[in-house]
Amino acid sequence: MPISQISVAVENKPGALHDICDIFENEVINIKGIMASSSLSPMQVHFIVDEPERAENVLKSNGYEVIIKEVIAIASPHHPGGLNAVLRPLTQENINIETLYPFINPSGDDAIIIVEVDKIKEAKEILKKHWIRTYSTEIYKS
Repeated sequence: MPISQISVAVENKPGALHDICDIFENEVINIKGIMASSSLSPMQVHFIVDEPERAENVLKSNGYEVIIKEVIAIASPHHPGGLNAVLRPLTQENINIETLYPFINPSGDDAIIIVEVDKIKEAKEILKKHWIRTYSTEIYKS
């Protein structure tokens, strides 16, 4: 099954991110990965959570505009050049990385990164062809 990224546009002001995290805390939704960029207005925050559908509904019911997009969770070797081992085949096939951020991985030797790309189907095929491990919804439980 695919991994769902929840993206929320929020005003760039003190407490905006806290408000979303407070909603997740009250609803017992665990944040597994997060990326925020204040260089855009409004600020864009991307989440990987353990219950993406419920998180989407909760945020919408609290007045947030939410976008759901499929992303790829990729094992990136944890040594110098490890990230390039993942990026190189995608770059060679002209796949654009739109967003990249770490996933909280409490166990295992590989780092897990979340990658949002412009051509998801092609990217998955390229990663598989190059024997690069990807994860499915099992990451929600780790």
